[in-house]
Amino acid sequence: MNWDDLKVFLEVARTETLVLASKRLKLDSSTISRRIHKLESLLETQLFDRGVTGHTLTEDGHQLLKTAITIEQQTLSAVEILQGKNLLDKGNIRLGTTDAFGSYFIAPRLIDFFDLHPDITIDMLPLQRLVKLTQHEADLAVTIEKPQNKSLVVSKLSDYRLCMYASKEYLTKHGEISSLNQLSNHQVIGYVDDLLFSNQLSYLNRYLSDIEPVFRSTSVISQFSAVEQGLGVAILPCFLADKSPALVRVLMDDIDLYRSFWIAAPSDRMRLARVSHLWHYLKQQANDNQPLLLGLQNNQSSTALC
Repeated sequence: MNWDDLKVFLEVARTETLVLASKRLKLDSSTISRRIHKLESLLETQLFDRGVTGHTLTEDGHQLLKTAITIEQQTLSAVEILQGKNLLDKGNIRLGTTDAFGSYFIAPRLIDFFDLHPDITIDMLPLQRLVKLTQHEADLAVTIEKPQNKSLVVSKLSDYRLCMYASKEYLTKHGEISSLNQLSNHQVIGYVDDLLFSNQLSYLNRYLSDIEPVFRSTSVISQFSAVEQGLGVAILPCFLADKSPALVRVLMDDIDLYRSFWIAAPSDRMRLARVSHLWHYLKQQANDNQPLLLGLQNNQSSTALC
């Protein structure tokens, strides 16, 4: 068993598809498939269950994954240290985030970071699932669940606030909403329950368990767009919804939620100067933008109909 075969195995385990692994490794899918079958023959075990949705690890696959990740971490760390790259203010960072926070909070605030660190590049992964940090899918991640793995460095990034929003156009057409009971007569927007990757997102079950949403999406950005266009009402992060002059908050006395963002990185990645720089930059940005994250910057029109 050689390192090249393990690298192929790791990418398929992380991406769960030959197509994505092919792009990451710059190898064609047939070569990757052949290498995986070769590795399985060598180990005399099946590492993946193949299905229409992709490749999922078997029990033996999970065991090999732990070993392969350890080898990869030790190899990469040793090379970085020996070459002094861990101290350099340059290189690439893979940053995993939730889709709205990455797209609407982090991305617009990176210009100062790149001014300070012109030799650092960032690959941002705005995902609608938890980031697989222990599988080195990313160097750094912002999550809505506090990671529990003790191999990770974890810190609270910030609290953030969520309220229910509707467009002014929607309220003009359908009438103001002054109580939770009235929501049964309105078009509610929310998540696809069986595809929630965190209980932190289960807002509707808490407040509106008897209401069937007219539109559901795994993406809060899609929900935001639907509300902005007047399709219905939804519980949205204030840092996202308050940016739109078309939206106003409703039912402020009944629906006012607070959640937390966490920042985490594998301990070996935190020893890299570039990762440490981005970690501290994001912490500073979250601290400097507390009014936005806590929903304290919405304009007067946003409270007029609450």
